[in-house]
Amino acid sequence: MPQEKLLTVTTTILVLWIIFIIAWERISPYRKGLKFFREGFWIDLVWYTLIQSYFLKILIFDYIIAPIQHHFDWSAFQFVTHWPIAVQVLFFLVTHDLYIYLFHRLQHHSKFLWRTHEAHHSGKEVDFLSGSRSHIIEIIINQTIEFAPIILLGADPAVIPIKALLDAMFGMFIHANVNVKLGKLKYILNTPELHLWHHANYIEVFHANFATKFSVWDHLFGSAYDPGHPPGNERENWGLGYEYPRDYFMQHAFSVKRFDENKLLKYKWFERYYNLRPAILSLLLSPWKKRHSKANTTHQPQTIDTTITTHPQEEILQ
Repeated sequence: MPQEKLLTVTTTILVLWIIFIIAWERISPYRKGLKFFREGFWIDLVWYTLIQSYFLKILIFDYIIAPIQHHFDWSAFQFVTHWPIAVQVLFFLVTHDLYIYLFHRLQHHSKFLWRTHEAHHSGKEVDFLSGSRSHIIEIIINQTIEFAPIILLGADPAVIPIKALLDAMFGMFIHANVNVKLGKLKYILNTPELHLWHHANYIEVFHANFATKFSVWDHLFGSAYDPGHPPGNERENWGLGYEYPRDYFMQHAFSVKRFDENKLLKYKWFERYYNLRPAILSLLLSPWKKRHSKANTTHQPQTIDTTITTHPQEEILQ
């Protein structure tokens, strides 16, 4: 299949999968009442999923992998070239997933590497989009190690879009707010039932359930935590046990130097920067909010809102 046609097919499948996962979360949610536009939704969608992914794709493929391929002769190592495409995809799925398991486990044991991973655990409301929240350094390391071997070992060009599709689909699935059990398959394939424990703020699961696609790694290496049910619904028991910035750039700065995001608001320049994008977003969403508010308040007496906003982005992020 021509590369352009393959990209069209994989993109179409991904879009349909997103629609399916969204519908699944609405129809059969594990945690009742989780809003679609939950806290951090726009950060995850705009900054992590769209902007960061776009620029890191260029960086990884054009400025890291391409120079390595150009300056070194890899012909002696291209043993996968004549394998069937399905075998190539399976080979890179399994080997990369084992690497991810080991590196992920190391991130939870290393104070330095934890700084590159804590962003992924910062969301207190986990859904299909939560998997996209990953530190720039983490993505550069993992995706370079993921895609460089595919190119350097002479795999079919079709392997990259196919594997990228499977990565995206599985990432959404294991983070999805869906009430699903796979029975015995959970000992081989990862599921929301297992991975949601990994995002819970409990000591017992900080060093458990590191697998992404194949849960078999956790069972083989003794890091599986499976009490037979997903974690509870308490919001405070999800995410991190300490305060974490809500702004995309502040999240990356926080990995280098710890600070209190709210204390920085005393500086006028920071307050302007911090409220700029929420103000723009609020302006763009105001027509929809007015229609929604009008529909909900029809035939109801008006009340005065006495709620005090405790965070500049609270209204936008929730």
